[in-house]
Amino acid sequence: MNGFYENKDYGSLSEKVYRFLRDGIAEGRYQTGDCLIEMKIAEELGVSRTPVREALKQLELEDLVSSHPNRGVVVKGFTTEDLQDVSTIRHLLEGQAAYWAAQRVTTEQLGELREVVELMEFYTAKSDITHLVALDTRFHELIYEASGSRTIRHILASLHHNIRKARQSSLNLPDRAPNSLAEHLSIYQAIERRDAQAAKEHMEAHVAIAAGNRMSD
Repeated sequence: MNGFYENKDYGSLSEKVYRFLRDGIAEGRYQTGDCLIEMKIAEELGVSRTPVREALKQLELEDLVSSHPNRGVVVKGFTTEDLQDVSTIRHLLEGQAAYWAAQRVTTEQLGELREVVELMEFYTAKSDITHLVALDTRFHELIYEASGSRTIRHILASLHHNIRKARQSSLNLPDRAPNSLAEHLSIYQAIERRDAQAAKEHMEAHVAIAAGNRMSD
């Protein structure tokens, strides 16, 4: 959080505060029903109340918090229905993203995907879930980028981020980490072969399995 002290650009600060709070909600640091007190957050981050106020407004626009006259800003968080909606949308769009990625991926992007898969193998062997969650996010982001669709990249990056806590819980299930690794490897190999249909099918299967684990968790 030291970076907050150095940047005096309120536009930039409000974005940093927004991401910090959004991450906190996605990761469960802020639970449903928690009050987000503007002054307290400003003191914790070492910023004025202005960027905090702007960040809270953005969170309210995204329906992650709500304002109440007597309680202030309260976390709404993510419901089971929200997670189900996210899974449905991801199933529809991520397969298409993988399909396009197989057709449009660059040599550089393939190299980055391979590096991520290799790191997944390393951290799976160590049962390091924290690193695996971050690598999972990066793997999918690279596919969104390789798809060449700004629309898909924008929509899916936001959705994938919002289920971070659920993904971490899923990866903690017995045998889920090695199975997830195998699924990511299959997706990568299909993209490497430029087999768009196989990439789509492997991605859709991966999203469906991950969603099933989250719903049963």
